[in-house]
Formats: sequence, structure tokens, C-alpha cells
Amino acid sequence: MGHKYKGFEPNWYINKPPENSYRSIFKWGEWNEFKHPNEKLYELMKKTFNMTDNDFIEPKNLGLDDVKYDGEIKLTKENINKFKTIVGEDNVNEDVYTRLSVSYGKTMIDSIRMRHKKVENIPDIVIYPRDKKDIINIVRYCNDEKIPIYVFGGGSTVTRGMEAVKQGITLDMRKHLNKVIRFNEINQTITVQAGMQGPDLEEYLNKAPEKFNAKRRYTCGHFPQSFEYSSVGGWIVTRGAGQNSTYFGKIEDIVICQEYITPIGEIKTNEFPAQATGPDIDEIMMGSEGAFGILISATLKIFKYLPENHQKFSFIFKNWEDAKEAAREIMQGQFGYPSVFRLSDPEETDVAMKLYGVEDTIIDKILKFRGFNPMERCLMLGFTEGEKNFSKLVKKNIKKICKKYNAMYTTGYITSSWEKGRFRDPYLREDLGDFGIMIDTLECSVNWENMEKVHTGVRKFCHSRPNTICMTHISHFYPQGANLYFIFIAKMEEEEEYLEYQYGILDNIQKYGASMSHHHGIGKMTAPWLESYIGENQMDLFKNLKNYFDPNNIMNPGGTLGLDLEKNLIRNNKK
Repeated sequence: MGHKYKGFEPNWYINKPPENSYRSIFKWGEWNEFKHPNEKLYELMKKTFNMTDNDFIEPKNLGLDDVKYDGEIKLTKENINKFKTIVGEDNVNEDVYTRLSVSYGKTMIDSIRMRHKKVENIPDIVIYPRDKKDIINIVRYCNDEKIPIYVFGGGSTVTRGMEAVKQGITLDMRKHLNKVIRFNEINQTITVQAGMQGPDLEEYLNKAPEKFNAKRRYTCGHFPQSFEYSSVGGWIVTRGAGQNSTYFGKIEDIVICQEYITPIGEIKTNEFPAQATGPDIDEIMMGSEGAFGILISATLKIFKYLPENHQKFSFIFKNWEDAKEAAREIMQGQFGYPSVFRLSDPEETDVAMKLYGVEDTIIDKILKFRGFNPMERCLMLGFTEGEKNFSKLVKKNIKKICKKYNAMYTTGYITSSWEKGRFRDPYLREDLGDFGIMIDTLECSVNWENMEKVHTGVRKFCHSRPNTICMTHISHFYPQGANLYFIFIAKMEEEEEYLEYQYGILDNIQKYGASMSHHHGIGKMTAPWLESYIGENQMDLFKNLKNYFDPNNIMNPGGTLGLDLEKNLIRNNKK
């Protein structure tokens, strides 16, 4: 975190994980990148979890062993040789390490299983398709032979999205299908292959004059926390949202058209800004999570890159109710929206003050003097962007509304601290996990009317487990509502204990009337709740679409979107 400990500091693991080890798969990001908890967060964890320095002398289970698995392979040698004929021998991988690395994602259940050397639900082989023709031939052959197909884009799923429950094959899109197909400055669009990674896309756009002889620089505007390790295809098939979505929109607002290969043939939509030609096929395909077909390319909107017009802000409110009302008024003010816009509840604000190094500073002392009390006050931060005068106007109106609710302006300092580490928070996972502490998230969508019911009810369940931290923030805003994002930290190491707690949170999200997901998708993790959330008739519609696109159920089978749930499939799915 960049802050030295004054007292005892835990023995954080900072070595490069051994090649072929479990840790080299479940560690977030680059091996030499870390975000150790600072001393204030460390002291909070010790106090909350009734731990002492002695509990942090040596890590418990680092996952340094080599990946091993002796499960039966269902594919025949004839099957494997056929795939080698289609894509070339160099583009078929049969080793266990690679098969595991493309099946597990980045949710806590994946990390727990790997720390316990539990390898399950992995494909028989991994294939690196070279082009559209390869995918057409692979899908046609798999459909004839009834071979399951899974797709890997970046691997940042937190919903068990690409877990190969039925074995078969996994297509890794990163190696070859990662290119720009077309850049169109007149339309302000870019068409890319589905394996394009987030940083590569943004580099192409930021350097458009050098890359495409464009007149100016551009951005996609889509920056999920997993931005550095996620793909365009993954964003689209899960209906993801970036941290700047309040201004740029979720990915479905950015997509213009798409191209899929399905078992019944190609599905390709037209490149128009809008049309009234029946139900929107793009909307049908987005969010399908590989269950209908394989996304091979998409055309996206692009926006002028104007970082010089960022107008940062942060405010502290005396209480949660005032902060929520101010946020709602901002979003319903019709003067434009901020880009990044975040509001932390009292518990998260307390942790944020520690994380961002604000606690006990002169800012903190002034806040306390003015009646902004710990565990009551709420932090709002963000920035505006766009044309210079527009960006300034939006910030001016935000300040006016926040002042109305007696918030204290705390400059752009806190926002700068957040922005500097906006993609680094996941690095905390491994440090905590090494000492038996779990940190994970669940999120949902709510309208303004039922926000407090959901916020209070879900947090009550989270805290029903003793000695548990539950931070909550709103990170994606609309005039009609927002996203509630729950981050829970607990001393927890066992798979069964974790799943019971996670399932309880999902039960309560549904119980209090929120959506089951705002931007993480559904995958196989949340699938058991989907039908009761959307309704039986709506679920039947999904199932009929599945039967049309994929009559032999070869596309991401095994519970994705609840389309083919079976008892005892994923830990009995939901008891």
C-alpha cells in the first residue's frame, strides 16, 4: 500500500509463484504486483476477527504445489486428432495446468478449491482457434459428435461462468482472435475480435492517430475493475459495466452490432445506430454467456479521449440518508451525469478512510470537529468528463446539490487516491487468503424506492455471521435507481462454509426485491436463483431460445443461466 508499518507487519508472500502451481493460477494479475493491507486495515482485521500478530507470522496455505489431476478424459484420440486437423497441432493443448487455468475464474470459491488442491470441472483439451473458419468447423464437428464447448476470454469471471462442468473443449480466444477488424472515425466505431483484451483495445483507441492515422484520440469508456485482465467478448456476453458507466453506459449501451457462430449457423446483426425491426437480436445475444453461441466479433461505439477535462470531486456527508438523497437528485437533475460516481455507506467509508490514508490526517480531524462522525459519515467521490465546459458545469451542479445536503467538500485528493489504485484492490485477495481471511463481493440492481430495504436487509444477513465486515457502495447510477455492491470480509477457509454464506446473501438479495445481478452476469453460480427472479414464462423463453440455437446442448452446458440445471451439479446448486 506504500505505507510502512510502525509495529509488527505480517509476513506477506511476495515471491514469484512456481510455474505450474495452483497459486500461479489463482493469484490476481502480475506476479510481482501486490497491494498489502496497510497497518490501519490490518489492525481492523485483527480486532474484528479476534486475531493477534501471532496469527500472521506464517501464511497457512500458499498453494505452491504443482497442479495435479488424474481424472478421466472423455474425448477419444480420434476426436483430439480431428481438432488438431482443424486448427493445427500447435493450437491444441492437453496439459492439466492449462486446462485448469481456463476453467476456474476469480471468485473466492475458485481460490479456495485451488488452495485445497481440488481440481474439478475442467475441459479435456484447450483449443486456440485462429479465425472464424476454425470456429465454424469446430462448432459443426462438436455438434455432430455432441462435444461440449466452453469459451475463455480473460478469465476474470466471478460467477463460475466458463467452468467446464461437462468436460469437452475450451476455446481460448486470447491467442489469435484479438485483432482490430475495422476502425471507423466517421461513425466513431471500432470492430474487434472477441479475444481483444481491455488494455489492448484502449491502447489502440488512445493511440488512434498513430495506429489508424486518425484525426484525434479515442476511448471505449468501459473500465471494469477487471479491465486489465478481461476481454471484449467477456464484457458483452455477461452484460458487464465499467466504473465509468454512469456516463458512458454499460456494455450493452456501447455495442452497435455483433457476430456469433452457433450450432444452427451464423447470427450477425447490422451496423446501425438504432432500428425498429422487431425485437432486438443484439439484446437477445448479449448476456447469453456462451449458451447460445460463440461471439467472434463486435462493433463498439467510441468516444473522444479528453483526460484533460476530468473534474475530480469528493464529499463527506454526515449520514447515509442525506448522501443517498443527494445522489438521487444529481442523477435526476438533467444537467448531465458524472463519469465515475461512487457512494460508500458508513462502514465502507470507515474502511476507505483507512485504505486511502485519510484517517488521522488533518482532513479527518476537521471532519470530526464539524460533526462528521466515524461509522455515520459517508464518502462520495468521482469525476466528470467530456467537453470542457460541460464537465465543469456537471461538477458545479454536483457541488451545489451536495452543499444543499450539508456535505463537506474534500477536494479531489481522495478521488486521486482511489483513481491511482482503481484496478489494484483485487490484489488484496491473496494476502488475506494466505492467513485464512476471505474477501469477496456480490452486487445487485435496485430502484431508489426499495434501495434502503435492500441495503438494510442484505447487510443484516451479512452481519448475522459474527465478526464479519460488510462494506457497501453504490457504483453505477441511473435516474431511476442504482447498483448496490456488497464486499464482505470474514475469517473463513472452508468451501462449504463459504458457499452457505454466499447462498444466504443471494437469498436475501432476492428476498428484498433486488435484481440478481447488475453487471457480473449469472454463470453457474447464481443460476439457481434466476427462474424465481425473472419468472417461469420468461425462463421458458430463455429455454426455447437455447433449444433453437443449440438443440444438442453443447454450448457452455452444466447450469449456465439455469438452462440445464441438474441436481448435485454444482454442490447441489442451491439447497
